[in-house]
Formats: sequence, structure tokens, C-alpha cells
Amino acid sequence: MSVTETTRFSDLSTSPIRPLSQTEVKSVLSDLKDWGKEQPAIAKLLGGNEPLKDFLVAAFSLSPYLRDTARIDPGLLARALEAPILPMIEDAIARARNAWKTEGGEVTEAVLMTRLRVAKREVAFLTALADLARIFDARKTTALLTDLAEAATSAAFDYLLLSTHESGKLKLPDPAHPSEKSGLIVLGMGKLGAAELNYSSDIDLVVFFDPMADIAVDPMEAVETFSRLVRRLIRIMQERTADGYVFRTDLRLRPDPGATPLAISFDSAMLYYESRGQNWERAAFIKAKPIAGDLAAGAAFLKGLTPFVFRKYLDYAAIADIHSIKRQIHVHKGHGEIAVKGHNVKLGRGGIREIEFFVQTQQLIAGGRVPALRLRATEPMLQELAKANWIDKGTARELTEAYWFLRDVEHRIQMVRDEQTHLLPETEAELKRIAFMMGFEDTAGFSAKLVSVLKTVERRYAALFEQEAKLSSETGNLVFTGQKDDPDTLETLKRLGFERPADISRTIRTWHYGRYRATQSVEARERLTELTPQLLRVFGESKRADEALLRFDSFISGLPAGIQLFSLLGNNPALLSLIVNIMSSAPRLAEVIAAKPHVFDGMLDPGLLAELPTRAYLSERIEGFVSGARHYEEILDRLRIIAAEQRFLIGIRLLTGAITGKQAARALTHVADLIVAAALKAVLEEIETAHGKFPGGCVVLVGMGKLGSFELTAGSDIDLILLYDHDSDAFESDGPKPLDNMKYFTRITQRLIAALSAPTAEGVLYEVDMRLRPSGNKGPVATRITSFAKYQTEEAWTWEHMALTRARVLCGDESLMKEADDIFRAVLRRKREPAKIAKDVAEMRSLIDQEKPPKDVWDLKLIPGGLIDIEFIAQFLALLAPARGVPQPKRAMPTGEALAVLGGAMMDPNDLETVQKALSLYTEISQIVRLCVDGGFDPKEAPAGLIDLVCRAGDSPDIRALEADLKQRAKAVRKIFQALVAKS
Repeated sequence: MSVTETTRFSDLSTSPIRPLSQTEVKSVLSDLKDWGKEQPAIAKLLGGNEPLKDFLVAAFSLSPYLRDTARIDPGLLARALEAPILPMIEDAIARARNAWKTEGGEVTEAVLMTRLRVAKREVAFLTALADLARIFDARKTTALLTDLAEAATSAAFDYLLLSTHESGKLKLPDPAHPSEKSGLIVLGMGKLGAAELNYSSDIDLVVFFDPMADIAVDPMEAVETFSRLVRRLIRIMQERTADGYVFRTDLRLRPDPGATPLAISFDSAMLYYESRGQNWERAAFIKAKPIAGDLAAGAAFLKGLTPFVFRKYLDYAAIADIHSIKRQIHVHKGHGEIAVKGHNVKLGRGGIREIEFFVQTQQLIAGGRVPALRLRATEPMLQELAKANWIDKGTARELTEAYWFLRDVEHRIQMVRDEQTHLLPETEAELKRIAFMMGFEDTAGFSAKLVSVLKTVERRYAALFEQEAKLSSETGNLVFTGQKDDPDTLETLKRLGFERPADISRTIRTWHYGRYRATQSVEARERLTELTPQLLRVFGESKRADEALLRFDSFISGLPAGIQLFSLLGNNPALLSLIVNIMSSAPRLAEVIAAKPHVFDGMLDPGLLAELPTRAYLSERIEGFVSGARHYEEILDRLRIIAAEQRFLIGIRLLTGAITGKQAARALTHVADLIVAAALKAVLEEIETAHGKFPGGCVVLVGMGKLGSFELTAGSDIDLILLYDHDSDAFESDGPKPLDNMKYFTRITQRLIAALSAPTAEGVLYEVDMRLRPSGNKGPVATRITSFAKYQTEEAWTWEHMALTRARVLCGDESLMKEADDIFRAVLRRKREPAKIAKDVAEMRSLIDQEKPPKDVWDLKLIPGGLIDIEFIAQFLALLAPARGVPQPKRAMPTGEALAVLGGAMMDPNDLETVQKALSLYTEISQIVRLCVDGGFDPKEAPAGLIDLVCRAGDSPDIRALEADLKQRAKAVRKIFQALVAKS
């Protein structure tokens, strides 16, 4: 439908979307009926206009956010039914722009915040409905959302300038027009600058000021005055109130954000960019646009920055660094099929970011000589690239269509609950919601279309980089025959990126001599010879190429055969890139491959990255692998083999970005659950063979700590408690070698610990920690259920009850599992004295601070405001909940989920959001670090590839910015933790 100034929702002739379910239809109709009692327009709708009614019912059934908005303000819906759409939206944007003005009376900061939030609610509601109705396309939606962001930022900035002027800190040239000639500029970056803002986007801002404008009353305080003003701007825009929020606001794209103030002078900025500016910053400034403050000064600043962003000569020298930007912005090539469920439509394979980066790469290379290639927006730039013959018209057309299709998908993901996410749902039911919002009949049709689009993007993107690789280097001489090094080959190796070419040459000659089993056959050596130039090119692109190649050498030295692998790598560049990724960034994984080459077998499965490692998926593979074992030791060896393989494959998914750190934690926990259950079953059968059954005897295993809360990392040990029960009048087992009750159940526990943690040729399953049992190391290793209940009720300390909030029954006798769970819930439901709990928690955290001080900011567990603080917050709230009348979680769950359940009722929403965001950041970084290295993370010693991965995990352009972000978040979390404990 073409949209005009008079287009109304009532013009719909059919509904382009269908409702989620008939149950939802009934529920929505009930709501509409209730709203219609107060709003005649809604009542009128229910009595007629079937297409519009069908559309609204479908929209509200698919988007809880839109339905909640209508529930908060039925009048908005009523107005939308009667008035033309565009004028309503444009009026709301105009009201946002003028929200700072005093025509309607005095404007306080609170009044301004309310006005902006109401305008945001109206624009978000109306654009979403118009988008879903296909009255607007994504181009119109993004443009209107950008207009709103610019209007809101400008209004807030004008208000703050005037307010600071009236307080005597500034002297504005024209208080009636605060921004004009103020010299203070706000640049919109990213999608805001390109007028491509997504539905639930944050906004990236950078603030600079011109000291020559001379508006600061005290020039010595200018930086502090302007920075304080920016802090207030952030609060106005993103603080959640009863009216919601305007936009989440991010200022991390300014120069060296960890060490610079929020507002930076023109001179300082220019000096930074001219002397230290990086290619990723050039890419970021392609889309920069003045959106608030002194717009003329902003345009002049960007003009002065043009030589930095767009260099005069064709910039092929920057290609290697552009590849590193590619890593920093999370785009990783994969191999095999693309998974739809859980796919990241922005950062994943074939996603929006690949299209944007495709365009920006050409701009960085050629924008200096071709001014037409300096546009901000993606679609016009694709057209200009085609006009300038940098790409063909078919590529431009395909990528434009793919871009707007993916933007539509992104918008619908975010419209569901107004969440800043780009991940497609992982369940069929929730994926159906997105498919219906896109106008598809079912998930199969939607998935087929999406995969087709993603593959198109991935193909075009890959071709771009293959072409540029050819432009940027030629391989040169590579001769590895004879005893001596070929001088030209050493030069080639040096040029490819190796620092010790003689060592590399000697290593490759070893391959050709057939000294390893994998290179003993003529066919294998031929395949490896064909592969070597490609292998060296790819390894040479990694930052510590020598180390990475030597790890690869260690890997192939342990292979039983090589022809299959070398053929596969020769025909699958993505798999080769993955191997290089492991060797250059993950020493721990590289050691696993070298020690256990069999784990690599799973990587040959083309569906590896397409399959999410769910419990059902893992269970099928573990049970299938173990089922053929004939005796106890063989069962344990098979468990060790399959556990190592599945943990490794989960690591590969995490390394490539196929899954998040949170998903990896859950998958690693599923593996542990299934392995421990299988080990317990084998141990019980072994004990019963030797000692018989104990009358009425039954056992359960309880997972504690990170095992209990689904938060294991690679290399985590596991916290277990074994509980048992038996007939009260039974004294010994009934086998050929009977044991009394204590010895019998202790023997089970000891055998289980040995099965899990004894080192064998196939390695160790898990290190086991049982110190969380009653009385810790002083108590018996197995605990009778009645003793456990008595201890928890009468003797346990506060910290033990905190630990109990993460207790989860893993496996064992079903009736005893239920009894144990009932005990957990009964103990946790007790009302406790808040002051005592708060005192105990504060003392425990203080004791940890004293006895285990963090090594540095990367010690995310122990730093003040780190993981322990966040876990303590969740556990503290769980113990406090009964006294506050707040429902507790019904089972152990991840810390983030527990916070969502408890914090919603017991924490300030802004504090809760701060803590959850910090937890998410810590989780992503911790998972990557624990996967890639043993011990702590030290940026000075870490492999270069790992630093890139850590930056990717932290969504940060470089390690300094990430370190600054961590410090800021940790400080905020510690403050929240202390305030929570203090007020209780």
C-alpha cells in the first residue's frame, strides 16, 4: 500500500498477518471489548470493518508490547482508528522536538522526560502497526524512528543548554535558540546517523565542543560542565520511569572511551584521529551526522575529519586491518547449514552487519577518490557502488532486497516485547510468532526464505573478501624440498606474516618427509602439498602466525591418518579458517585437539553449527555412543570420550559465535547432567554386583553452584552432594560382600568421585567438589536425607542457605528426588530476619574481599561488583523473598533468570537492568576466556586472536574500551549490592 498524508488504518482491505492462536484471539477481543467501554471508536471497530479488526487482533496477539501499550493508553488506539497515520506520527515527533519549550508553562526535567516518553510511545505504537499492516515499509519505519530520535535528542539538548545557562555555568549567544552557535555538537553514529534506526535500538552518540565558541563562563571548567550536561542527557533519554524510556544511549564510540571525558574538545578529537585513529573508527564515522546542538559546527567538524575517514589514495594497504574490524564486529564465516532458530539476524552469518560491512569496506578503500561513495545510508550506497562499477547491478539488487528483508525480520523480533535483541527465537512456538508477523503461513516457509537470503548475503560477502585478498597480496615462492631453506621461500613466509620463517620452513619440510603417521602415505602428502599455500596464507593472517602454525603441527603429529582431513580442508576454506581460529586464539582447545584428535571428528558434521546443543540433542548422542559398552571400565571410557567431544563441539560453537556464552553455559551443564547420571547408573550397577542391594536403599545426586544453576564454563569443576535413604530396620546390604549402611553409601560416593575425576588414558571427566555437603569436609561424603533436612533446618549457616538457592536434583530415585526438592523449597520458604541476612551477606562478601582479592579487573568472579556480587544479590533476594511476600523461583535457575523473577519485585528497575547487563557481559567474556586458556586472562600475554574474541564477547571495539566498560559496570554493581544490603 502506498502511503500518503491521508492514509488511515481503515483503508486496509485485508489483514497481511494472522493471529498467533485462537486462544490469543479470544483474549485480545476481550481486551478490545473492555477498552471499547470507554472509547467509542474501539467499540465501533468491534461492530464492523472486518479487515481492520482482524489485523488489530492479529497484531495484539503477536506482540505483547503493542497490546500492553494499547492497554496503558486505549485513547491512543482510538485516535489511531480515526485519524490519518502519518500526520499523527509527525505531530508526535514535532511535540518531542518542542518538548523543551515553555509555552505550556514551566518545563522541569521531569516534565520534559514525560513529554518525550509519551511521544516515543505514540510513535513506536503507530509505526509498528503501520509496518505490520504493510502501510509502511522498513525504509519509512527506520526514517520515522530516526526522526523521533533526532527530535528527542535535540529537545533534551536544548533544554539542558538553557538550564545550564540559567544556572550561570554557560552564556549562550541566543537563549531562545540554545543550540545555535553554542559550539557544542552531538553526532549521531551508526544507524542513527544513517537514518536507519531499528525498532528497539539504542542510539550511539559522540559529543564534541568548540572552545572558540566561548560559552563556558569558566573555561577551566568547560570539560566538566559539558560532561555533566551529557550525563544528564543520558539520564533523560534512557532512565526508565512509569512512562517508559526514550532511547538507550551509548557514548562508547568517542575517542578512547576508557580514558576520555563524555564531552571532548574539537582540538583534542582531531589530534587523536590524526595520530591514533584506527580503521574501525574510520568505518564508524562514515555514518556520522550532526543531530543535535550546533548543527553548523557539527557539519564543519565532520568536514575537517574527511581526510581521516576517506583517504586520498585507493587504500588496499588497510585490507588486513579491515579484516580485524570484521572480527571486532562479530562477523564470522561458518561452515555447513545455517540454523534459523537462535540465529542472530544482525551479527550472524549472512546478517545485516555483513551487508553494512560489504558497503563500508568499499567506502574505506575508494571513498577518498570517489566522493559519490561517501553516503551514510546502505541502500543509496549500494546503488552508487553499482553506478561506479565497484559492484554489478545484480549484487546491488540482491543485497538491497536482502537488507530490507532482514531489517523487517529484525523489527519484528524487537516489536514482540520491545527488546534490543537480534536473535530469532529458539522454540518453534515463538518462531511461529515471527513468521506470522512477517506474513508467512508457517515457520517452514519463513525459514526457507530467511536461509535463502542469508546464503545470498554470505555468498556475496565471501566473494568480496576473496577478491580483495587477491588484490592485496600474491603468495610468491613456496619451496620446501631439499635440506636447506630456499631464500625466496623465507621472504615469502616473512611477507605472509611469519616472524620466524626458518622455523616454519623446517616444520613444513617435516610434513613432506612423512615423519608423522598423517603424512606417511603418498596421497596424504600430495593433498597437503596442494593445501600448503592456502594454509600458509590463512595462518599468516592470524596475529601470531608462528605460534598458530606450530600448534597445527602439534595437531597433525597426533593424527592417525591425514588424507581425509587434508582433502576436507582443501575443499572447505571455512573449516580451514576455523582450525586457524582455534590455533591462533584458543590454546586450550588446540591442546585438546592435539591430545585427543578424535574430538575433531564432530567438526566434520556439516550440521554442527546449525544444530543448537539442546539437552535432547546431547542426550541422543551420549546415549548412542555409550550404549554399546560391555563392562564398567568401557562405559566410563566411552563417557570420557563423548564428554570431551561434546564439550569441545560446544566450545567450537561458542568460538564461532554460533551460540552465546549463556547458551554455552546451559549446554555444558546439560552435558554434565547426562554424564553424571550415566556414571551414577554404572557405579550403582557395579556396587550392587559386588555388595548387593541395600534394603529400601535409594540415592540422588544434587548439583550445587554453577552446576545447579546451569552456568558451567569450559573446565569447570562440579559441586555435588549425594543423598540417600533406606529402610530404617535394615543394617547391611544383601550381596556376597555385605556392607553396613554408612560403608555402603560411602562406597557409592567414593566410586562415583573416582569414576568422574580419576585420570585415565582418556582423560578426566570432571573435578568433583563435595565441600557444600553438611559440615563440609568434616562431614561424611554421603548424607542421609533425614540428616540433611535436620541440618538445613537447625544448623546450617546463612551461606549454606544461599548455596541452597542453586541446589538442583540431577538424577537418582524419583521419590527421593521429590523429597529432596521439597526440603530445598521448605528451607528456602522460611521467613528470615532481613537485618541478620543482610549482615551475614555483607560479612561474607567482605571476608572474600580480604581472603581472595582479585588479581586485576579481568578477575570477573572476584572483583568488587563482579560475578560474586551479582550471585550474592540473587541469593540474598531469594532468602529475603518470603519475608517480603515475594514468590520465590520454583526451582534452581541461572542467576540472570533468578534476578528477573526476584528483582522485578524487590529492586529498582534501573538497578536490575544494570546488574543484568553486567552479568550478561561477565558471562560472555568468562565463557570465552575459560574456553580458550587455562588460568586467568592477561591481555599482555593472551594470544592476539583471543583478544579479538574477548572484544567480540564484550561488544567492544578494543580491549582498552572493554576494560573501561568493565570497570564502570563493576563499580555500578558494587554500589547496588551495598545499597541493597544496607537498606535491608
